[in-house]
Amino acid sequence: MSYFEHIQPVRFEGADSHNELAFKHYDKDRIVLGQRMEDHLRFAACYWHNFVWTGLDPFGGATFERPWFQGGSPMELAKLKADAAFEFFAKLGVPYYCFHDRDVAPEGTTPRESHENFQRLVDVLGEKQQATGVKLLWGTANLFSHRRFMSGASTNPDPEIFKMAALQVRDAMDATLKLGGENYVLWGGREGYESLLNTRLGQELDQLGRFLTMVVEYKHKIGFKGAILIEPKPREPSKHQYDFDTATVYGFLKRYGLENEVKVNIEANHATLSGHSFEHEIATAGALGILGSLDMNRGDPQLGWDTDQFPNNVPETALALYHV
Repeated sequence: MSYFEHIQPVRFEGADSHNELAFKHYDKDRIVLGQRMEDHLRFAACYWHNFVWTGLDPFGGATFERPWFQGGSPMELAKLKADAAFEFFAKLGVPYYCFHDRDVAPEGTTPRESHENFQRLVDVLGEKQQATGVKLLWGTANLFSHRRFMSGASTNPDPEIFKMAALQVRDAMDATLKLGGENYVLWGGREGYESLLNTRLGQELDQLGRFLTMVVEYKHKIGFKGAILIEPKPREPSKHQYDFDTATVYGFLKRYGLENEVKVNIEANHATLSGHSFEHEIATAGALGILGSLDMNRGDPQLGWDTDQFPNNVPETALALYHV
């Protein structure tokens, strides 16, 4: 089955083209400052919003109906989703993609079943990469959606939850290495707190530092050559998150001696939620020597949460690229 069978591959046709499914300005083979545009920009399409998000919001349920959302077993639907995703990546012509572990494979009823589900889908992704030429920019583990993480993952007071988080990260790092991923990202969506009345701040920071140190040690153990990246975010879902912005992350890395091992993956919408501009966060990371990767999205200035819209403000995007 082909989900995009009636759509032709998207090509560069120039600014005068009236084709809605054509690039007007992005010519991947055009040489700019001695490099192809594709090599400068290194675009990646994300698995989660494109193929996992159901179109819900805080006041209503799912609004999207996709063939891979229902009508088969979870693993059958995961395979169907992979088929659609790689057809999309290939027709769009992006050189990279990225994913969370739970984006590509369903959670099982036991940790072992979850592990096995993921391993099977990693093999499928490897076959898809080989067939299409699309590469993995980075992988990551979803340590925030399941209810077990309601009080954090690496900062959770329950050691069993800490171990479950470590297992997921280990599997996701192994998968990233196997698929030739260029980086590995950690986003601590639940690594924060709602109230200090039931929070031991120092203990949670030490746990987070220990967890990240274990991640770095495992990277070297398995021979992964890519960067370990933290994605800063100020709030949502946790009211106070420990990875508030680039400067906060740098202070944390310095405290635990990881400033030479870990960089940041900066998202535009996260930057604006923290009260900064995207270019401020990029310039700060560059000045501190921890600039790693970018999530090139935008937020809605009239909303106070992460909307992950496509960037369409040319001056703002130009400033971000200038600092890169």
